[in-house]
Amino acid sequence: MAEPAVSNAAATAEQAEERLYLASQWQLMWRRLGRHRVALAGGAVLLLFYLTMCLGAEFFATYARDTRFKEFSFAPPSRVRVIDADGRLRLPFVYGLEPGRDPVSFRKVYTEDVTVRYPLRLFTRGERYELWGLIPADRHLIGVAEPGLLLLFGSDELGRDLFSRTLYGGRISLSIGLVGVAVSFVLGCILGGVSGFYGGAIDNTIQRVIEFLLSIPTIPLWMALAAAVPVDWPPLRVYFGITIILSIIGWTALARVVRGKLISTREEDFVVAAQIAGSTERKIIVRHLLPSFLSYLIVDLTLSIPRMILGETALSFLGLGLRPPVVSWGVLLNQAQNVKAVALHPWMMIPAIFVIVSVLAFNLLGDGLRDAADPYASH
Repeated sequence: MAEPAVSNAAATAEQAEERLYLASQWQLMWRRLGRHRVALAGGAVLLLFYLTMCLGAEFFATYARDTRFKEFSFAPPSRVRVIDADGRLRLPFVYGLEPGRDPVSFRKVYTEDVTVRYPLRLFTRGERYELWGLIPADRHLIGVAEPGLLLLFGSDELGRDLFSRTLYGGRISLSIGLVGVAVSFVLGCILGGVSGFYGGAIDNTIQRVIEFLLSIPTIPLWMALAAAVPVDWPPLRVYFGITIILSIIGWTALARVVRGKLISTREEDFVVAAQIAGSTERKIIVRHLLPSFLSYLIVDLTLSIPRMILGETALSFLGLGLRPPVVSWGVLLNQAQNVKAVALHPWMMIPAIFVIVSVLAFNLLGDGLRDAADPYASH
């Protein structure tokens, strides 16, 4: 009875090994990535960010982006409780908030009114919005009945909910990284590929342009290009202007690496075979040379996105990038430049946590993709 079981196990192992040898490069890469738990965790965090911020910020936000509660400027984050003042266990709720003044410092302070409870509600009705600018709706994931306030991250100096503004800001900061990297990635691959494959005068010209751009200090270059954006431009045009600014700076390092890789591989046997087979020069670069160092391109792609996010955040923090009424993480952090404001209202630094987490998640995912795309990694 044991022999059929052994033979079945051997056949199964043989089939698995055969599938492994017949698998394409992409199949092998995804199989390795599936075993990289840290990279998968980073990817899960990014997926959560893009779903909640880029696709569904209106639904997940408790209030609209610019909704103001004038009497509640710099209100602290709401304390969600499950035990009331009498010690009884209840469903999650928040107490009413009463503004007042400190009799010594005259600073605005807030006290909880323990006589009024506002239970948290899921899929509650609230302010109306248009999801993706197309679907009118008024449902929000979480909220409380009026006149209660749910300020999960507190409020800013104008009494606007920081949690909702952080979600809306993530839509801009995360998407500007994707758009900017797409432009710089294409520029780096095309110009680096042309420079490395053809050489000669084309190579010299492109390399001198790269050297000129790399010789300029980054911050002054950002400041000069951002200052060239007209103040009266609408927010959408400013968004694309900042994207182009970051892309102009971001393609040079990738172009140099692509050039070096192509110089070292353009005389390889598979390139000569492709030329003999009648492949065009463009097809040789795109179909044969660039995929030969796919692992580096993937790593550069995933690491360039957080650089773009940090670039936008830095520009907006310095007041040179996106400006109100546009909301991004950098614009939100611009309001936290004052050390006194941060000391008195530390919740104004919460958007920085999202910047750190998103950049770290991209780095972890890029590390896993690099290992998965490495042709010399063990199966």
